[in-house]
Amino acid sequence: MQRKSDKTLYFRKILGKVVKQLRIDKTGLSGNKLANEYDIGNGNISRIQNGEVDCKLITVWKIAESMGIKFSDLSLLLEKELGEDFKLIDE
Repeated sequence: MQRKSDKTLYFRKILGKVVKQLRIDKTGLSGNKLANEYDIGNGNISRIQNGEVDCKLITVWKIAESMGIKFSDLSLLLEKELGEDFKLIDE
């Protein structure tokens, strides 16, 4: 099994933080209720919010839509939270 880099783990953590804050602010739903209502998968929201998984792009897109925002807006929030110098790949 390949070890996740510190950057990947940090990315997961920040994505989870952004998703959790949006869920609370935009829907007021619990993670399980949101997942059930929008066919995201039971427990998946929790694992994403806790930074435990590398989630698929389609899942993040569904999450954005479930919160009434565009995927691009979620991406911008994520980029802002990560900081302008953040890169997953070392150059």
